[in-house]
Amino acid sequence: MHRLLELDLPAGDWAMFGSGPLLIRGWIEEVGDLDVISRRRAWAEAQRLGSPQTLSDGAIIYEVADGITVGASWAYGDMDIDALIDSAEIIHGVPCVGLEHVVAYKQAANRPRDRHHLAIIAAHS
Repeated sequence: MHRLLELDLPAGDWAMFGSGPLLIRGWIEEVGDLDVISRRRAWAEAQRLGSPQTLSDGAIIYEVADGITVGASWAYGDMDIDALIDSAEIIHGVPCVGLEHVVAYKQAANRPRDRHHLAIIAAHS
């Protein structure tokens, strides 16, 4: 998490998504990478800091640091990025997308790790 905060992305224009909100709560021990959704100034900063990668759905993300990716859209589900960022919960100084949205995303993605994470979320709810 320290690496993410050290990026000093513009406040109010980003939030951690994916499995990161579980990691920061201590519910899981590791993630493959930290996923960040962004808009406006944070998206512009990600483009300045990172190298672009095109995902299978055609979306572009930027790897801004080793293991930290920033996107302006999300591959699974119908997500309102502004609403996700505006309603983010601050945990240890990191804005995190609300668990209800993480659940919706993981249900839409329905990968083995998502099903495992959904069980973990249910156990903590």
